Amino acid sequence: MPDITLTTLILLCLAAAAAGWIDAVVGGGGLLLLPALLLGLPHVPAAHVLGTNKAVAIVGTSGAAVTFLRKAPVRVGLAVRIGLMALAGSMTGAFFAAGISSEVLRPVIMVVLLGVAAFVMLRPSFGTAAAGDGTGRPVARARIIMAIVLVGGGIGFYDGLFGPGTGTFLVLALTAVLHLDLVTASATAKIVNVCTNAGALAMFAYQGTVLWQLAAVMAVFNLAGGMVGARMALSRGSGFVRAVLLTVVFSLVAKLGFDQWNA
Repeated sequence: MPDITLTTLILLCLAAAAAGWIDAVVGGGGLLLLPALLLGLPHVPAAHVLGTNKAVAIVGTSGAAVTFLRKAPVRVGLAVRIGLMALAGSMTGAFFAAGISSEVLRPVIMVVLLGVAAFVMLRPSFGTAAAGDGTGRPVARARIIMAIVLVGGGIGFYDGLFGPGTGTFLVLALTAVLHLDLVTASATAKIVNVCTNAGALAMFAYQGTVLWQLAAVMAVFNLAGGMVGARMALSRGSGFVRAVLLTVVFSLVAKLGFDQWNA
């Protein structure tokens, strides 16, 4: 573990808990966790910060996935198929990450997020009722293939390449492509996100860029936050998830805009 003060460790653990909660409800916990690690570990190489972030996040995401699976209507087989494609996409994205400039990607992602926010606000029914949640009504085969290839492969690649907001993109894409309600989409996204995190973490671990001791401590808090967030999403329904979704989207746009301004 790097040489950090007790105060810094406590703040990092609190950030991990809050990030786990956000990630479980609607994704995007990295919006909080990654900046917290960068601020708390200013002298640690960026690769080690990214690797540690994945090691922490995968624990909370896994805990949230288990909590959702116990109560939410999820087609586990479909989620795993999307997740396996996402794992491959994540590893591929991580492989190409070194040659891509984040300054080029930030404006594109900001425009996409603003478009998403406008769509969600202008469509009050978006994500409130499922047209085919996979537990009762069938989902068209073409939509399943689209979900596996575009949602799994595409967003998985983005997670390995750049990262921020992956969980949020997964929730939105699954809702749009498979016509899931937001709670079911969030539950499905957790399974897929475990796979994307696993792919990226495998690459970081192979490169030796994970601070395992620090990650283990923070992961306990991330797990607790994730399980609490999953229970709140299940009990409060799609309206609650929708409100958190918009908050996270606008926060992510603000963060990316700030980074672009500084760059």
